[in-house]
Amino acid sequence: MTPNVIYIYADDLGRGMLSCYGQKHIQTPNIDRLAARGVRFENAYGCHVCAPARASLLTGYHDCHAGTWSFTRAGVYDSLFDSPDNFARVRELINNTGFQARADEVHLAQIARRAGCVTGQIGKLEWGFATTPEELEKHGWDYHYGYYDHAQCHGFWPPFVFENGKRIDIPGNTRRDFGKSRGAVDDPEATKARWDPTGRSSYSQDLYNQKIVDFLTANKDRPFFLYHPSQLPHGPLSVPEIHPAVRQTPGLTDVEKEYASMVLRLDDAVGLIQRTLENLGIADRTLLFFASDNGHAMYYEQQGRCHMRRDLQGRAFDDAEYPYTTERSGDVFNGNDSFSGQKLNSLEGGTRIPFIVSGAGISQPGRTSEHLLANYDVMSTIADLWGVTPPGWKDGRSFLPTLREQSQGKHDHVVFAGREGPALVRPDGWKIRYITWNRKFYLYHLPTDRMEQRNLAAERPDLVEQLGGALLRECDGNFYHGTAENHKAVRIDEYLRGEGPEDAFPWIQRWRAPVKK
Repeated sequence: MTPNVIYIYADDLGRGMLSCYGQKHIQTPNIDRLAARGVRFENAYGCHVCAPARASLLTGYHDCHAGTWSFTRAGVYDSLFDSPDNFARVRELINNTGFQARADEVHLAQIARRAGCVTGQIGKLEWGFATTPEELEKHGWDYHYGYYDHAQCHGFWPPFVFENGKRIDIPGNTRRDFGKSRGAVDDPEATKARWDPTGRSSYSQDLYNQKIVDFLTANKDRPFFLYHPSQLPHGPLSVPEIHPAVRQTPGLTDVEKEYASMVLRLDDAVGLIQRTLENLGIADRTLLFFASDNGHAMYYEQQGRCHMRRDLQGRAFDDAEYPYTTERSGDVFNGNDSFSGQKLNSLEGGTRIPFIVSGAGISQPGRTSEHLLANYDVMSTIADLWGVTPPGWKDGRSFLPTLREQSQGKHDHVVFAGREGPALVRPDGWKIRYITWNRKFYLYHLPTDRMEQRNLAAERPDLVEQLGGALLRECDGNFYHGTAENHKAVRIDEYLRGEGPEDAFPWIQRWRAPVKK
């Protein structure tokens, strides 16, 4: 019988936050259980930020191509508070932007349909910064439930969600901002507001959990593909309560316990999924993937204790000459697992992710694998599992042989974008980055320089030419294609004039046009 597949996608979860990857302050027993029953990957790469990661996962393309997809800005669904009639206008806007698809394009859920699976997507919006029911149906989902707007995903108490394109109001959740927390997390007034229950009745992950159980129960007798993009532990901080597992944990501030509670609620959801599969008697024919979209983000920044954008002495991180590290930032959790960098950049801490595959068909469970894989390999791997041939023009490569401990071909390299420019990593650990704002190459040997502290570009011009040339080809001839702004549906000159959307990255003001090689 065709095996079931569940893909659990954490949001901004640094691999160092999981005890199976070395976290010391908290334990994540349910995710650890996945690792004990499966394969834990050491060299898995996502993207630098959420929307490209989801697009890469669902299309099988890396995020350095020229114009493969584009995203509308977030926040467009706020207009539904003014008039329900605006839903039609929002859909028209989004449906006429989006993915620049070829006529015969195929998405991951469509692969599942070809294998005879019913498909379900429950959680954070599946695509871009805003999506529509038409897009979800076009991408192959039989059932979908959750948010359609990324800006609203920053709140965890939705006054409404969507189910198969129909707006569903959530009783007791009355906040137009979806209960989004605001202000410095260690400010007393912000803390008081964060814990104010007014207008906060149902937590989004609890809503997802119930729909996940319902979906699994309804489809236990037929093959299914379930995709669960969680909001957790993306900030800003918001939880119904401090998790019992960390209430008495020494060495953590109250703010850090809040963040730990978000991670642990995600772990609880993973446990619920595992128990449901066991109770339904389908665990032995279900393969579970657990991953994050990108690297660590510090949503528990506290004055004088830990900082996201500067070191404890006030020096700003620049993602190149002076990058973020655990020691410089003061991060008690070491969420980026002692790599340099964090979410949004192409350093290892921004792109190397936790990745675990567990369940049906795994040979020698409990293994750790050094196989180099990327987010865009998932489509080819799941298609291989189901015996479906994926389109030959995709970028991914199946790692199913690794799951079965069979001979495995390797990528020549994997590539990914960053807000400051793209990067490439080879299986032997050589890595090259191109920084658009200073027009420099950075060459590292990761096996001997895990923290990317020694730029060897001047010493190895041969490798700079070889790897830099490969990276330029992957970027379709222009390194700018490997930046965050490449995929936004707004002209770059609008950003430079300050006329773009309000959520434009502030670093764009120092952006310079890259030089074609």
